[in-house]
Formats: sequence, structure tokens, C-alpha cells
Amino acid sequence: MLTRLSLRVRIFLFFCLMAVGALAVSSVALWVSYLRVADPALASAFILAEILMGFGFIALIIAVWLLFDDNVAKPIERLSAQLRARAHAGVSTDMDMQAARYLGDLAPAAAGLADQLSGKTMDVAQAVAAETAHLSAEKQRLTALLTEIPVAMVLASPTHKIVLYDGQAAGVLAQIAHPRLNASLYEYLQPVPLQQAYEKLSKTGLEVDCTLTSIDGAQTYSARMKPLGDAPGYLLIFDESAANIAPEAARPLVYDFDLLNSAVAGEFESLALRDLCFVVFDTETTGLLPHKDEIVQIGAVRVVNGRIVQGERFDMLVDPGMPIPPASTKVHHISDHMVQGAPDIAAAGRTFHQFARDAVIVAHNAPFDMAFLRRHAKRMDVDWDHPILDTVLLSAVLFGASDKHTLDALCDRLEIAIPHDLRHTALGDAVATAQALVKMLPMLQARGMTTFGAVIEATRQHGRLLEDLN
Repeated sequence: MLTRLSLRVRIFLFFCLMAVGALAVSSVALWVSYLRVADPALASAFILAEILMGFGFIALIIAVWLLFDDNVAKPIERLSAQLRARAHAGVSTDMDMQAARYLGDLAPAAAGLADQLSGKTMDVAQAVAAETAHLSAEKQRLTALLTEIPVAMVLASPTHKIVLYDGQAAGVLAQIAHPRLNASLYEYLQPVPLQQAYEKLSKTGLEVDCTLTSIDGAQTYSARMKPLGDAPGYLLIFDESAANIAPEAARPLVYDFDLLNSAVAGEFESLALRDLCFVVFDTETTGLLPHKDEIVQIGAVRVVNGRIVQGERFDMLVDPGMPIPPASTKVHHISDHMVQGAPDIAAAGRTFHQFARDAVIVAHNAPFDMAFLRRHAKRMDVDWDHPILDTVLLSAVLFGASDKHTLDALCDRLEIAIPHDLRHTALGDAVATAQALVKMLPMLQARGMTTFGAVIEATRQHGRLLEDLN
């Protein structure tokens, strides 16, 4: 039980135990002395002495605890967080030696070890960078080759989850819903024709021609389903005429081949962090009162397998249906003119809800942003029942509740630079929050919090931070 408590809480309990022990010992000593005194008139003096000693012990122990907390417990907590950030988040900032000045040689020794390991890490990083450059060149050649082939391709896992799609396939899928890695093809295409084609492919091991229909029944596509040899899953190729493909169009690839072997199922609380999809979002609003102000912009990115999917971003202006105060425009630079003709919150919310389907929603101070969305849930005709993760609370878990947990402070600790022109834009802040999340996920795992449920349990201890923040 005690091992689940933070270091500062355990030290506080230790001093509480000292206070109880001191009071018990002094009480017993005075009681024994009182029994040996013959004069009853001295009873009141013993009682007064006990009261004064009790208050004195408590005051002394509280004073020592406060000094110990500020000069030992907090620096140890901060030093641990800095070491973990270096080890698992790629952070290389210098250790805060001033804060740890009362820890003797611990901080210099830790800094020396960290520097030594950083040197070895740099050598490995250079080798990885060289190999990454090679793979990037191979990817560019593959992309150039695909540009010459006028087809739209989707690579899917055996459970019909999207593993890869190219720019043309993104155009096909976008006619139905926002294309997303690890999304089910059933969100885009009617299941029965897709299942029948896959069953035939599984039996024969040969390419299958099929006719697929969009989930709303409005569009029909001629397609071919090809096996992947020894690899699981299949390649779905849309016919050129059905997909309205322009051969000269750019063909960026969005993919994560690890999803081919992914078979994630079960409740979110039991799922490993590495198996979750996250949608990290932020909003800009007309003001700071969720019960009366409105959203003017929503920005979001998706994180899959611990990395930001560069091709999957959500950036939408929203007509708030009310004038935007000049003070708010000064912060986010969104004016009344810019939102004219933009979707209202009902349409924008539905589109964002689809983008975040089957994912954990992440935000910095999530209760604030979610309050705006939930207030209009009926107008959107959706339920905002996604699991929620708050990076304010993650920061408190990893760096201690006593530190600052603003987005700027968190990004400074993790060496994340937010471009000045993107700060206080919905997408810019969402990208920064996603970068922070990607760096904090391995730090959480290193602390033994490998499942979503374990992380949520740890964040509950710091819920008061959000109450104070809001």
C-alpha cells in the first residue's frame, strides 16, 4: 500500500508518526510522574505541561517537515523526473543543481551518469539517423514509383483495420469519413460485400474482384482484393474510374505496418498504452466560460503506436453564432470575418466526433475543452463517452504536483518548441500537446504504468489540480 504513495506523502506520514510517538512518550512520562507526586495541587501543572509540550512537539515537527519537504523530498522528486525525462523522452537539459544542493553528492553523481549515458546514446542516435535517412530515401523511391500507378490502395489487417493508405485512397475514403490509421473499414464500406470478398480470398489465396458500397449506400466502387503472401491482411485496390483518380496527383503514404499484427480487444482500462490510439485536441473559444461562451476553432492530431501520424490532422474553424470579443481575438487571432460561412458547432462537433472514434481523447486541461463539446452533445446527436486523458495530470504524475503544469512549462521541461505563430491556435497547441504525450508515454511505462487503467488511477490522485485550474 505505502509503495503506491508518492515519496512526499510517505515522508509526511513518517513525520506524522514521529509526532504521534513524541506525544505518546511525553504523555506516558508525565502520567508516571504525576502518579508519583503526592500533592494533588500539582495536577493542573502536569496537564498544562502536557499541553505545552504537545503543541511544542507538533510545531517543531511541522517546521522540520516543511524544511525537509522543500530541501530534500521535492528535489528528489524533481531529480527523478529529470532523470526519467533524459532516459525515456530524449531530453538533454542540465540538471537543476541549485534545487538539489542539499542532497550532497547525489545530484552531481546522477548528472555525471546521465551525461555518460547521453554520450553513448548520441553514438547510437547517429547510427539510427543514418539508417533512418536510408529508409527515408527508400520511402521516397517507393512513393515516386507509386505515383506512376493510377490506383488507390488501402492495406488492411485481417480484422479490416486500416494499416496503410495513399493519397488517392485518402480521397476515396474522405468522401465518406476522415481517413484514419487503425480505423475499421466498416466505418467507410458496408461490411457484407467486404466480408464476402475476404472469405473468398482466404479460401483461394487468389486475387478477388469485388464491388463495394459506401456505408451510407450513396457510392459504389469497383475494387480488387489482393493477398499479401505470408503476411496477414490484404491489399484493397480501388478501380481508377470508380475512384476518379488523377494519375499526376501526389501520392503521400500514411502507414504503420505494426498494425498488421494488432488484435486489440477489451476494456480500455485493461489495454496497454502502446496499443491505444489517441486523439489529442485543443479548442479556441470566445471566452473562458464553458456554460456561455462558444468554440471558434478545433484542432486535433492522432497518435498511433506512440507516434504522431503526420497525415491525420483536424483543423476547423467554427461559427460560434455570436460576436467574438476583441480580447479573445487578440489571443487567438480569429475574427468574426474568418468564421463567416464556417460550420456551426453541431456540424463541426459531429465531424470531430467521427475523427476521434474508438480513440482516447487527450487534452491539456481536458475538462475545460470537453465542457464546450458536451454542452452541445444533443445538437450534435452524439455521445462524448470517449476515455479522457489529461496532460496536466500526467505532468503532475511524472514531475510532481508542486511544479508548474501549464502547457508552456510542460513543453519547456520536455524540450518541445512551440512556434510563436502557432501558440494559441487550436492545431498548434494540439500538436505541442501531442508531442508532450509522445514523450511522456515511455516515462509512464518506465514508472510501471503500462496500462490505461493504471495511468488513470495515478492521475486521480491529482484531480484537485484541475479543480484549482478551472
